[in-house]
Amino acid sequence: MSTSESSFRPVLSHFGVFCRDLDAMVMFYTSVFDMVQTDRGEGRTMPFTIAFLSGNPSQHHQLALASGRDPEAPSTVMQLSFKVNDLGALREAWTRAETAGAANLRGLNHGNALSIYFSDIEGNTVEVYLDTPWYISQPHGDPLDLSRSDDEIWAETEKVCSADPTFMTVEAWQQKFGGRDAD
Repeated sequence: MSTSESSFRPVLSHFGVFCRDLDAMVMFYTSVFDMVQTDRGEGRTMPFTIAFLSGNPSQHHQLALASGRDPEAPSTVMQLSFKVNDLGALREAWTRAETAGAANLRGLNHGNALSIYFSDIEGNTVEVYLDTPWYISQPHGDPLDLSRSDDEIWAETEKVCSADPTFMTVEAWQQKFGGRDAD
């Protein structure tokens, strides 16, 4: 069977980040995201220590943190994204990140997602988001004020989305995506 005829659909499973201070980064991600260190050790084919973290008992690791980042090296991570289920969890993520020493906290309403962004303790950009039931073309980003009520945030999001010429429901977008050509 050729690849174009198969059901080849890789699923992104985990992400790895080189760290300046491995222990501090493990502490940050375990405290902000309730992740658990599932394993830790010296790489056999990679000359650094790796800490494996997960927040899901069915996944050995969702985040692999590795020693070896030069103290002067800037981050090359565009963003690490974590999904939550509701605005209360998004607000809690903000509080936890701030308490753990995150910097540059900001909220953005993408229309299709409500997100907060911050820099972890080594300058990597982290996003925490929840999906909305709507789709609009990306990139899109309006300020998101989490001090407003859930009802206000949802009403504003629906208004902005429905006024966008690319607006459709997530279900309509998923059907369109699922019907794409395999070429």
